Amino acid sequence: MAEGSEKPRVEDYMTREVATVSPDDTVAAVARRIAGSEEHSGLPVCDGRNCIGFVSARDLLLADDDALVFTVMSEDLVVAHPEMALSDAARVILRSGIQKLPVVDDAGNLIGIIANTDVVRSQIERATPEKVGKLSRTLENIHDVTTSEQRRRVALDSLTPTQSKVYGDELEGRSYELEHGLTEPLVVIDNDGELLLADGHHRVKAAAQSGIDEMDAYVIVVDERVELGMAETARNEGLSTIADIAVVDYAHHPLIESVERLQNHE
Repeated sequence: MAEGSEKPRVEDYMTREVATVSPDDTVAAVARRIAGSEEHSGLPVCDGRNCIGFVSARDLLLADDDALVFTVMSEDLVVAHPEMALSDAARVILRSGIQKLPVVDDAGNLIGIIANTDVVRSQIERATPEKVGKLSRTLENIHDVTTSEQRRRVALDSLTPTQSKVYGDELEGRSYELEHGLTEPLVVIDNDGELLLADGHHRVKAAAQSGIDEMDAYVIVVDERVELGMAETARNEGLSTIADIAVVDYAHHPLIESVERLQNHE
């Protein structure tokens, strides 16, 4: 999030690497790009760095293959500024019915794109910094150490799990979030090089099943090695890799069991 900002801004969640097309590209060439992509239903049209329009699959439907993009693109362009509050961008996306907003600077140069999935991701992640801060303070108070917080990518095979099982129904939900880019970061404790997974066991299990090697994480770094209760739990339960986390069938989920008990008492 931008320094000194209380509210998340578009620049905090936008994608900076943006696929674009030229106004002189043909309809056929752009149609092939969109058809061959699982991500794009439309693309910004840029003359150099300047964003001058947007072309969607719908714009291409009835156009001649040899027509140039600038003749069919939408010039009534709805854009966001990087300093715009994310909540305002969400309102624009909701009210306009579009899925993505090009993000331009004061000169009209394209610097990113913000999608409806980015807005959803911002809501999922909202509680995570608070969760990390609370865990950091707990570690400092219990073990009389100093901690610092980092945001970085971590290799899944470097993580030691601290939870022996995950539930199959929740695992499906985390897999869906992974596929749609909605997964919140993991919470990891770096205890003198030993990376203990504090939060995100369903996420790492789903990622491992999908062939993902690393994930984004909030990492709490302890300034000196301490004996943590969760590390002892991992040793006692024989947990050393993600493969050691068992997947429990739906019927054994405690919430489902509670519902079943209620139904049996009716």
